Amino acid sequence: MNKLLPFLALTTLVSCGSNGYKSAPRYTAAIPAATSGPISRACLVSDRKARSRQLCGCIQAVADMTLSKPDQSLAASFYGNPQKAQDIRQSSAAGHERFWAKYSEYADTAEQICG
Repeated sequence: MNKLLPFLALTTLVSCGSNGYKSAPRYTAAIPAATSGPISRACLVSDRKARSRQLCGCIQAVADMTLSKPDQSLAASFYGNPQKAQDIRQSSAAGHERFWAKYSEYADTAEQICG
């Protein structure tokens, strides 16, 4: 359950827009809204109500700072297949465990910066 929380936090962030932590600092003014990449594209085509170019660009900018390109592609795939995230989170494969640790940090950072 502990490892599921960052994923849920990020999906909540994307679905809720700017209703993240009220006490967390927001730095979206320093993040270009036009930042593009696999996570931004997946975010923009998702069915989440609160998606916006600014929010999707912000979470992509955080991904650019914290995740490799292959990790970003894998994370972007969670938008269309949430079960894949659950499978990777529960996997005992060393590569999946390393990815999930990085992804969890990314999700926490994205929530603090973009939330």
